[in-house]
Amino acid sequence: MNHNPLRAGLVPLHILYHAAKEEIYGQGMIDELRRHGYKIGPGTLYPMLHRLEERGYLRVREERDGRVMRRYYRATPPGRAALKSVLPQVRELFEELIQHQAPHRRHK
Repeated sequence: MNHNPLRAGLVPLHILYHAAKEEIYGQGMIDELRRHGYKIGPGTLYPMLHRLEERGYLRVREERDGRVMRRYYRATPPGRAALKSVLPQVRELFEELIQHQAPHRRHK
């Protein structure tokens, strides 16, 4: 995981967002997060997925393909509600961050 602790707090939001849209699995989520600039490995992601599951935000189903067992995660109704409940704060923070940065931008 990137060493910025502020970025780490955004990962559960990303996970819930994607799990609300479609079923996810660990390596697929690692790849998705990396596309967004997060440097996250299995040692960080899987405990996070398990915590979200324990809190009731994700449900899991297991599927065996030969000798390989894959766990698929999907947002539960409480997980979707939790994500929806933080949207006003996320939107407000995003707008404040963007407005605060705008005057300091330099155009080349």
